[in-house]
Amino acid sequence: MGLIHIDLFTTLDGVAQAPGGPEEDPEGGFAFGGWQAPLFDDLVGEQIDAGMEGMDALLLGRRTYDIFAGYWPGERGPMAERLNRLPKYVASRSTRDLRWNNSTQLGPDLAAAVRELRIRHEHVHVIGSLDLVQTLFAERFFDRLTLWVYPILLGGGKKVFAGGAVPTSLELLEPVVASPKGAIMQRYALREGTPEVGDMAELDQEE
Repeated sequence: MGLIHIDLFTTLDGVAQAPGGPEEDPEGGFAFGGWQAPLFDDLVGEQIDAGMEGMDALLLGRRTYDIFAGYWPGERGPMAERLNRLPKYVASRSTRDLRWNNSTQLGPDLAAAVRELRIRHEHVHVIGSLDLVQTLFAERFFDRLTLWVYPILLGGGKKVFAGGAVPTSLELLEPVVASPKGAIMQRYALREGTPEVGDMAELDQEE
């Protein structure tokens, strides 16, 4: 059974809107599109590439698909070649113009679609696609979560956990990686069950 990977760039206050550029997603008057660019460095690029090794499909929301489809087909290099070659699956309620090669629109039953993707592929990556990610969080339709957390606060914008999250336990898979410009990579696996609780006062008594 394949794995669903969610890969997101976020600020310290959880904003994940339009990291790549000013025109990426200005919805809501967002004025900080492209906030990731000044903080991007070679280590971040290397870790992103390493994290996508083995990726054999993309699962994208409507907006992110349109952005990628308008950009990557005209690019060159290893990343462009990989993304242009891979199967792309689009989760959208409306009929899309799937002009990017190897693109397929999923049906209305997302749960069934995710099950089918897990059977068909080994490593399906979800990049950006914040609206879709909220559904994946809410339904626990994911297996891995990789966050690149950048050392800035924006105060407003679309958030990583914007109402879709439910009580969920995660396991840190590897030591965090810090880049020279202060971005921190955290990679988690989904665990069974919900978070446990305890009483700190009891721990103090044990000491």
